Amino acid sequence: MDFSQLVQERYSSRSYQTREVEKDKLLRVLEAARLAPTAANRQAFRIVVITDPVLRAEMKAAYHREWFYSAPVIIAAVGFPDRNWVRADGKNYNDVDVAIVMDHLIMQAAELGLGTCWIADFDAHAVSEILDLPDDAQPVALTPLGYPADSARPKKRRLLEDLVSWNGF
Repeated sequence: MDFSQLVQERYSSRSYQTREVEKDKLLRVLEAARLAPTAANRQAFRIVVITDPVLRAEMKAAYHREWFYSAPVIIAAVGFPDRNWVRADGKNYNDVDVAIVMDHLIMQAAELGLGTCWIADFDAHAVSEILDLPDDAQPVALTPLGYPADSARPKKRRLLEDLVSWNGF
């Protein structure tokens, strides 16, 4: 599948089969995340892979949707703001870098026929406690991962001319 087709077909799955994700596919997804570019190549992130059913069930304290914690895999993308690159004006690139990592992971999953759903609205404190994250770690994004049990809905996106400016705003 070429990239344009992948971008068109990828969607946020909100229903997952109970079928396990094969180890080789999971490793390919994680490798895509590992290869993601980060500011100043700091690589100040960690991917936490949650496959244990008991731990996945505990994750409902962080995000309450059953389709989320019943997926065969949950992935937490975690950043380390204190280790990340900071622009001269003080902008810390932690969230940007972790978002790039997560995007690589999600797109590779889609290419392999796996479903994901980017979760940003979760209880970060609960995630930190459940996963026993160190104090300097910050959970940035979550996604369930598995074979979808649903299908894509039509994408609703603004027109290109509403989102792009040329040679100035």
